[in-house]
Amino acid sequence: MLRSLYSGVSGMRGFQTKLDVIGNNIANVNTVGFKAGRVMFKDILSQTVAGVTPSVDGTKGGVNSKQIGLGVSISAIDTIHTPGSAMTTNVPTDLRLDGDGFFLVSDTPGTGEPFLTRAGNFSFDANNQLVTSDGMYVLSSDNAIIDLDNLGAGGPVTAYSISNSGEIITVDSTGTTTSSGVFIGIGKVANPSGLEKVGGNLYRQSPNSNDAGAPVSGAILTANDPTNGTGAIVAGQLEMSNVDLTGEFTEMIVAQRAFQANSRIITTSDQILQEVVNLKQ
Repeated sequence: MLRSLYSGVSGMRGFQTKLDVIGNNIANVNTVGFKAGRVMFKDILSQTVAGVTPSVDGTKGGVNSKQIGLGVSISAIDTIHTPGSAMTTNVPTDLRLDGDGFFLVSDTPGTGEPFLTRAGNFSFDANNQLVTSDGMYVLSSDNAIIDLDNLGAGGPVTAYSISNSGEIITVDSTGTTTSSGVFIGIGKVANPSGLEKVGGNLYRQSPNSNDAGAPVSGAILTANDPTNGTGAIVAGQLEMSNVDLTGEFTEMIVAQRAFQANSRIITTSDQILQEVVNLKQ
């Protein structure tokens, strides 16, 4: 069979995957905290028809090898962790990380590893506990639930604000402002692209996201810390998707044309094989 037939098939498969990733990016263009993906290609091992011949001084020059490529394969599907644009909401529990790091959330605080997220659309539930839109608890720097009822020093909390460092500032019924000493926990990993997407704007740690697979829960940080390089928390704003529609539509056109070109390779190879079959007639 012709090598070009299999090369065309591999190209169609690769660009089909690229279109799948582009479609997911476009679908999440307005998803809070979403990070776009990209597909990278690499060539498949080439078949060597003739090897290299070295040169012999004064006698004969060298001859390059003759190799035929066997198609393309996917080398990586990366997650691009560039910052998304800021959207101002003026909701005090809407938080945006201006820099590196992730918010930590968990269904069962204190047990197991927390999930990481850049989506800061939080709120206080009926028990005055800070939760995500799916009801998961937002963790403090002490790996605990943030309960507004336990933060007031002089009585019930009547108002609150969140500083750039993630500390919750409370105001009690007497009008006294108190620094609670409770900070929103921030997780940071060495290789954010190594995190595994689990849906719901959440990431899960993997052995390739942190050095030697070290758990994030063992070193929860605070925001706006220059020593650890964590970003500042901006209250009243959300980080939107970092998907660039112009770039995605351009890549979609390129992928579509490349898919068509590879399908033409298959059609042409089929015609050549048909000619070979017709030789018998």
